[in-house]
Amino acid sequence: MEREDVSLVERVEFSESDDEGFEYTAVDVGDAGSDDDEDDLDKALASIQNERANASELASTRATTQVRPAVVDDFIRNVMIKLNMARTLDAFNTEWYEMQSKGKLTPEDIAVVPDIYLRNQALDEQVRELRSQVSRMEEIAAKAKGTWDTFRKERDFHRMHHRRVVQEKKKLTLDIKRLREHFVGFEPTLAELRGKYEVAMKEKMLMRLERDRMASRVTGLEAQLAAMAEPAVDAPAPKPRRKKRGEDSPIPEGPGVNPMAELEFEPAPADRFQLSKTFRGHQNSVSSLAFHPKKPLLATVSDDETWKLWSVPDCELIMSGEGHRGWVGGLAFHPRGHNLATCGGDNTVKLWDFVSASCSATFVDHTQAVWDVAFHHTGDFLVSCSMDHTARMWDLNSSKCRQTFRGHVDSVNSVCFQPYTNNICTGAGDKTVSLWDIRSGLCVQTFFGHSNAVNNVTFNSRGDTIASCDADGVVKLWDVRKEMDEKGSLSAGQHPLNKVSFDRSGVMLAAASDDGTVKVFNCNDMSSVAELRGHEDAVQAVAWDPEGKFLVSSGSDCTFRIWQ
Repeated sequence: MEREDVSLVERVEFSESDDEGFEYTAVDVGDAGSDDDEDDLDKALASIQNERANASELASTRATTQVRPAVVDDFIRNVMIKLNMARTLDAFNTEWYEMQSKGKLTPEDIAVVPDIYLRNQALDEQVRELRSQVSRMEEIAAKAKGTWDTFRKERDFHRMHHRRVVQEKKKLTLDIKRLREHFVGFEPTLAELRGKYEVAMKEKMLMRLERDRMASRVTGLEAQLAAMAEPAVDAPAPKPRRKKRGEDSPIPEGPGVNPMAELEFEPAPADRFQLSKTFRGHQNSVSSLAFHPKKPLLATVSDDETWKLWSVPDCELIMSGEGHRGWVGGLAFHPRGHNLATCGGDNTVKLWDFVSASCSATFVDHTQAVWDVAFHHTGDFLVSCSMDHTARMWDLNSSKCRQTFRGHVDSVNSVCFQPYTNNICTGAGDKTVSLWDIRSGLCVQTFFGHSNAVNNVTFNSRGDTIASCDADGVVKLWDVRKEMDEKGSLSAGQHPLNKVSFDRSGVMLAAASDDGTVKVFNCNDMSSVAELRGHEDAVQAVAWDPEGKFLVSSGSDCTFRIWQ
């Protein structure tokens, strides 16, 4: 019985009759144990092994396989084995060998199986394999069809959404074209009105300055005349009218006398300044600082929502205040020194009383974070600037907002008073510096020239020069006396400048830079004097000692430092 994986090379049958007639010869083994025969045998074995090795190498290089065609009986046996017909196979083998031994089978009966049967058998197996593959492909096709349906639905949804977006885009484009065409008709009129407004504001400012100058001269002449004239009766001098609590404070009609206008001071020796002391008094960035107008005191505010009062130059902590619900960004001392104003990220401005050590007033009209505050020289008014694009003036006697300054189109980052006048200066994120009259609330002049947001503005002690710094690291000086012209420009590098401050001579200008340095410039020859290094992070604020002996800076490294 043959298996499917066995190939039949030759069939040989032996019977007892085959040995008949064969002659056997005895072999002489007398000399079998001689040494020569053993050597010959070893040589023969070695040669046979060499021949076998050569034959195996030849067979490996030229291996060919010949498959002999199956005969009829093997084909029938293979079919029965495949169908597990064991009993039929036994009967077939018995009967087949019986008939073959008796010679009842013809050569055609035991010949090779025709190729058509073998071909049919191979095709049958191939058909079964293909059917199994077809069934697997049908399952895969069913899954692919479901995935295709899902993708088709998503495609239809996105196509519909895209069409809607295209329609809305076309509609918006048409509306923009109509608005542009509509606006083009107004541009000449707007340009003409803008020119007329600027001319009118310049003339109005010049007339107002001239009027204030004449009023001060008339007041001086009247005082001289009164001093020269002999009084007929010694009458007591009238007492000044005291403001009742809750009433609006009167705004002075003209400018006051600036005691610093005629004084000359030596410029601070900033080129010899070195780091003297370092103090870590806050838990977060120290955002601003200011000196007391009469005593050797320094106030600092921080992002840790507190303000602190220090003695200088020893920097011993005297007082601390808490009350803001966000970072504190700006501060200013009252001209008489008994109050401190602070502002911060909680949209409020707070007034602190040193006598009672408490918050005496809170102003809440701003709708966004408040950046800076400044006092009027009379002490009756306080101005603040905010991220809500406005600056506001507060009456400390009535606790009301007396004026709102609108005109900037971005956050107003800094505000300060022109010394002993009724004018305030603002710097904003719209790259402009503006001068305002607190009596009318109108913008007197706008300075154009910065290429980035203006972070801080300040006046010198004489009140004739404005210094402004921006986020490009540029400082610009503006001359108020010469029709508001730009006096000069200084470059401090590529890092933003956060604050600028004049010394009392008005010659030295210090700038706080984001690169961790304090840069000092000479405003007369527009040159760089010194670059003070010591902070470990951005410098947020600088302030000169009122006597010009030293400089104080504060930064994001939670410290403030003294340079002298």
